[in-house]
Amino acid sequence: MMTSVDGRIDCPMVGQLSTDEYYIALEKLGPCSKLSGRITTALECSAVKEESTSMEGTSIGHKSVYVASKSDEYTIIADTYGKLRWQEGEADGYPLLCIVSERVSEEYLETLRTLGISWIAAGTERIDLPEAMELLHEHFGVERLAIVGGGHICGGFLEAGLIDEVSIMVAPGIDGRKGQTAVFDGISRMECNPYKLK
Repeated sequence: MMTSVDGRIDCPMVGQLSTDEYYIALEKLGPCSKLSGRITTALECSAVKEESTSMEGTSIGHKSVYVASKSDEYTIIADTYGKLRWQEGEADGYPLLCIVSERVSEEYLETLRTLGISWIAAGTERIDLPEAMELLHEHFGVERLAIVGGGHICGGFLEAGLIDEVSIMVAPGIDGRKGQTAVFDGISRMECNPYKLK
């Protein structure tokens, strides 16, 4: 992740910074699949055709995995309700893999299948991240995963206790405005304890 000095990621200030250093540093971490949330993906991924505001069709209603292709690395997208529409089956040179909830429609999953996009459906109301990570390892062989944004997906992994390493690049800028998304954001459970780094 790249953040401003005050911990903001999704703000106009970050958009004005060069990201070359970020991607060079990310590559130095070694081979790993990269996961982004829906909002970050809609903003940054050229494989996205459009973003839908509605959910149509019959919900799948159960856990499901579809392996369109095997790869050493994947571009993974967490898209709880299947709102992103795709124009191709790969991004950043790697096969796409969508992680969705069981509320997505059968029709949406069939569209992914037609485009050669793998998927994992886990969780009834929202994505069950621990289960999705188990399925990701079991069916796709993913050993290492970089969560590259945004703040809510990072917050979801933090809340689920699924983070074992943090690498953050601090950019030379400050946003300072109230309400801008932080690196780890969106945790709603007040009983969630602070995460101590080792």
